[in-house]
Amino acid sequence: MQHALLLRTAALALVLAAGAVPVRAEESSTAEQTIDVMNTLFGKHAGIRANHAKGAVVEGSFTPSKEAASLSKASLFKGPAVPVTARYSDATGVPTIPDASAKANPHGLAVRFKLPDGDMDVVTNALKFFPVATGEEFRDLLTAVSKSGPDAAKPTPLETFVASHPAAAKAGGTAKTPTSLARQIYNGVNAFFFVDAAGKKQAFRWRIVPVDGEELMSADEAAKQAPNVLMDEIRARLAKGPVSYRVEAQLAEEGDPVNDATKPWPDDRRSVNMGTLTITKAVADNAEAEKQLLFMPNALVDGVEVSDDPLIDARVQAYAVSFGRRSQEAQ
Repeated sequence: MQHALLLRTAALALVLAAGAVPVRAEESSTAEQTIDVMNTLFGKHAGIRANHAKGAVVEGSFTPSKEAASLSKASLFKGPAVPVTARYSDATGVPTIPDASAKANPHGLAVRFKLPDGDMDVVTNALKFFPVATGEEFRDLLTAVSKSGPDAAKPTPLETFVASHPAAAKAGGTAKTPTSLARQIYNGVNAFFFVDAAGKKQAFRWRIVPVDGEELMSADEAAKQAPNVLMDEIRARLAKGPVSYRVEAQLAEEGDPVNDATKPWPDDRRSVNMGTLTITKAVADNAEAEKQLLFMPNALVDGVEVSDDPLIDARVQAYAVSFGRRSQEAQ
């Protein structure tokens, strides 16, 4: 059985098994607590993701560059084009959020590469860096937001949290509303390692860059848009022709942190074009396609490895909890 399928099956089995037995609040995991507070913030919507609830599933292909194989022995970079399934998304767990709302930032793009030796997932969004460094801190940030309504005493829990977590106040401002989901740069805030044929490792972070360049809306322009402007636009755009991106890897240098997603690497770090992602069409039944998809940041193939960034495992655990719950709710 393929490695990526094993990961997803095991994660779902664990979540479903845990769901069969009531768990006291003090015994719940950080991932469960994170999803619980997302449900508090965004409401519970049966069968829907706890975060990045609104999305569009699309299909296409990836063609590796000539240079890619020198950095990684992964099958993704060895041969001809491979098929992909991808999903654009808005932030929050609100399935009806207006696409151009500031609260819909950061928009996300998750990509599944369908390879002979197993599927490989890449999960990105428009943030240039993450607001916190660990899963526990992310839970605490969301909890602080949930307790900082208009009637909260000053300083609010959110103000107190931000005062001790500088990146939390800055990260959100790095993601703006695009004129199209095809005209946004998507970043992988977590570090991974390429492994080449000789066993040499190179730390990197993903960047998915539109061939036509990034194009953003002003706040005034965004306020005038229809609720489904971006989801409708990407489907209409694809009906007329493909959308292409450069899949880039920003390479770390000695001393660059690989275990802290709040710390971006300097802009002058070398960025290698690993290939071209071409999106060709939207799926026919978006709702059904979304039910089946679980993108896992650690679903990798030989030649790409996780770093010791704790957020990678935190994301995996939270995605598994969300998937398990929405799968049960949909039954």
